[in-house]
Amino acid sequence: MNIDHDLLKKFEAGLDPQNLKNSSVPAVILGFGEISTVFQIGGCADTAYKRMHLFQNIASAERYAGQFLEYCNLLAESGLKLPESGTAIVALPGRPVVLYIAQKILPPERFAHKLIHVLSPDETKKLIGKIVSQIDLVWKYNSKNIPTSEISIDGQLSNWVFIENGSCGTPYFVDTSTPLYRKKGIEQLDPELLLQSAPGFLRWILRLLFLNDVMNRYYDKRQVCIDLVANLYKEQKEDLVQPAVETINNLIFGETDPLSVKEVEKYYSTDKIIWALFLSFRRFDCLMKTKIFGKRYEFILPGKIRR
Repeated sequence: MNIDHDLLKKFEAGLDPQNLKNSSVPAVILGFGEISTVFQIGGCADTAYKRMHLFQNIASAERYAGQFLEYCNLLAESGLKLPESGTAIVALPGRPVVLYIAQKILPPERFAHKLIHVLSPDETKKLIGKIVSQIDLVWKYNSKNIPTSEISIDGQLSNWVFIENGSCGTPYFVDTSTPLYRKKGIEQLDPELLLQSAPGFLRWILRLLFLNDVMNRYYDKRQVCIDLVANLYKEQKEDLVQPAVETINNLIFGETDPLSVKEVEKYYSTDKIIWALFLSFRRFDCLMKTKIFGKRYEFILPGKIRR
C-alpha cells in the first residue's frame, strides 16, 4: 500500500492533540478506538490513518508493526477478508515514536453499526448471522492450529463493513490494529502497550484488575459473541437484542449452553462502567498535564460517547 510518509511526518510535527483545528496539516477524525484515533489526513481521501500507541524507540515500534503484519496474515488464513493496509513509523526529536496504521477507506455507510439503523429486522438478523459466521471462522482456524498459533478477534459491530454484493453484502473485518495472538500459548503483544493511554497513577490497578480480563476475553468465542450483541444497547437498538441472541444460538451455541439476554445485559452494564471510568480518568489526566503542569498530552480524547 502506498503511504505518504512525508505527509505523516508533517502531520505529526504540527499536531495539536487537544486542538486539532490548530494543527498545521488539515485532518478529519473518522473515529476513535478505546486507545487510538483514526484520521483522514490532507488530500488522502482513500486512506484512513490510525494513530497508535506511543513507543519509547523505533525498535519497539518496528516490532509492533511486524506483529500487525503477522496478525493480518493469520486472520486472512482463517478466511476473513481484510482491506488493504500498511504501516509507517514517525520519529521526531523530543517526541515519542508514533506508529501509523494505514488502511484503505471502505464506504462509511456500509459499516454494520450504521446498517442496523436502516435495514429491516430480517435483514439485520442476516447481517448478525454473517458476522457470527465470520467469527466462527477464527475458532475453526484455532481448533486446527493450537498450540502453534491462536488468534483472537474483537467482533463488535463497528469492526465490520459490508461491501455490497447480494443480500447485505460481503463482510470485511477492519479492526486489525491490535495484534492479539498467541504462538505456542505465549501472547505476542506486550500487554503494557495497552496501558499507554491510561494515567500513570491508574496503571497499577488496571494492570491488576482488568488487563488480563480485557486481553483474554477476545480468545473466548462466547465473550466475543456477547460483546457483539451488547453493541446493540450502545447503538440504542435494544429491540434487536433478543433476535440477535436467537440467531447466535441457532448458529453456534444451540440448546446445550445458549446465550441469554440477561447474560448480555450483565456484560454490557459492567463494560459500560469500566470504559466510562477509564475515559473520565483520561480526561482528568489530560487536564492535570496541560493546565496544571503545562505539559503536552499526546492522546486525542473523544467527546461525549453515548453508551
